[in-house]
Amino acid sequence: MPRFGIVTFGNVFASITASAAITPLRRRRYAVNAYASALVSECGSDLAAWPSAQHFASWLGLAPHNKISGGKVLSSRTRRSGSRVAALLRLAAGAVGRTQTALGAFYRRLAARVGKVKAITATARKIAVLVYNTLRHGMAYADPGASYYEERYRQRVLSNLRRRAKSLGYVLEKAEPASTEVVVS
Repeated sequence: MPRFGIVTFGNVFASITASAAITPLRRRRYAVNAYASALVSECGSDLAAWPSAQHFASWLGLAPHNKISGGKVLSSRTRRSGSRVAALLRLAAGAVGRTQTALGAFYRRLAARVGKVKAITATARKIAVLVYNTLRHGMAYADPGASYYEERYRQRVLSNLRRRAKSLGYVLEKAEPASTEVVVS
């Protein structure tokens, strides 16, 4: 199992948060190393205490706590947490929302639908999963970009529309672009 130092983890965290557009280079390196130091000091570099990324996100208070009674979901809120790691990840999620990355596109799409607070929590959870996989399994994160994320989302919406139209007995076809010629008589 590969060992990660703070500097290596700081570089990974920098690629995740992609805050280069927000702060100058020297301050960004300091800030990323400070975030990485805080994350490693709070959680440690060995995340074997958590069997999965889902357990890690739940420990941070970034996963919803479902109250279910009689098969009915009564409440699905994240629990309150005094975790400094969760606060750092929420700050990183806010910064990611202003970048042209896949995580930024995820944040913006979710913020438009459910609001900024829930979008920050959901994006922080995604970053927590990436951090867990980086430290525990040594996985590298390569951002595919916002355009890739938007295209994947568009394809998913189209396939859902086709399936829905088929279930109703219709066929979904692509419309021809309307001509912009103006006929003058």
